[in-house]
Amino acid sequence: MKEIVTLDHGSGGLRTSELIEQVLLPAYGNTVLNELGDGAVLPDLGGQPVFSTDSFVVTPWRFPGGDIGKLAVCGTVNDICMAGGEPKYLSLALILEEGFAMDDLRAIVASAAETARRCGVRIVTGDTKVVARGQADGIYINTAGIGRLRAPGLGKSAIRPGDAVLVSGSVGCHGAAVMMARGDIPCEGTLLSDCRPLHELSAAALNAGGVRILRDPTRGGVATTLNEFVEGGPLCIELDEDAIPVEPSVAAACDLLGLDPLYAACEGRMLAVVAPGHAEAVLQALRALPGGEGAVQIGRVTETRPGQVVLNAAFGSRILGKLTGAQLPRIC
Repeated sequence: MKEIVTLDHGSGGLRTSELIEQVLLPAYGNTVLNELGDGAVLPDLGGQPVFSTDSFVVTPWRFPGGDIGKLAVCGTVNDICMAGGEPKYLSLALILEEGFAMDDLRAIVASAAETARRCGVRIVTGDTKVVARGQADGIYINTAGIGRLRAPGLGKSAIRPGDAVLVSGSVGCHGAAVMMARGDIPCEGTLLSDCRPLHELSAAALNAGGVRILRDPTRGGVATTLNEFVEGGPLCIELDEDAIPVEPSVAAACDLLGLDPLYAACEGRMLAVVAPGHAEAVLQALRALPGGEGAVQIGRVTETRPGQVVLNAAFGSRILGKLTGAQLPRIC
């Protein structure tokens, strides 16, 4: 008989202890977590702390190129990296629906653990709650992360006219992959989520110098994220449509679904605004690493249309506003 999550697993009693000892500790166990206290007592970070939190409700929980466990770790690790931090520790809380398959839970836990090891972070505290059937959608995850600040001063206030706008690879892969998986729609070619940690790419960019701001373009995609850089200010971002990398399989999926790749989420791509004299060095540093081979410059910062993002194409230009409505719900 298939083993499933029951309400007893969230009771705080024997079954909860069994879940922790048989499923979670074997995957995440370390000297801090093994204390099983109400919180984690951490060593000195050796610098100014960076803190972030996020929740993950993606459906389906497994998608081409990843799953909710990998996504949860990558999401919070990447947020710390984009703030100029070096991620160190994570919390991970599970909200499970009664009846969720225990084998699926073990697979998700293993995926999260492997991703954390890859990033060099430790999961040091967490929580588990179980709700009755029909009160959730299988599994939700909340993560929070703490890191050490390595690059102070990043932010949109640092952006200057003439700066280069870079992206670490093709855009829209995650959103397109999840939507195709949700509809069980076949697609020619290999359509995979770009879900991956950005700790190495962000460190390489910062080491190359000249970085003004970093951001991973998740919900709302590249277009919405770039709008957040310039909205309400004196600067404009101009993009070259032909320079923006979009994989053929992503373009085909977006055409089928009526979506724009520039508004489709990425979960393993990095936008960087960089001082013009450092752009080539940053690109070379990114291209030398896995996940950054396709890094390119896609635009520049100007003062032509204050507060706007402009897409320049062969047959004219158009304004890219922020995403309105929920183009891709439940993609993270």
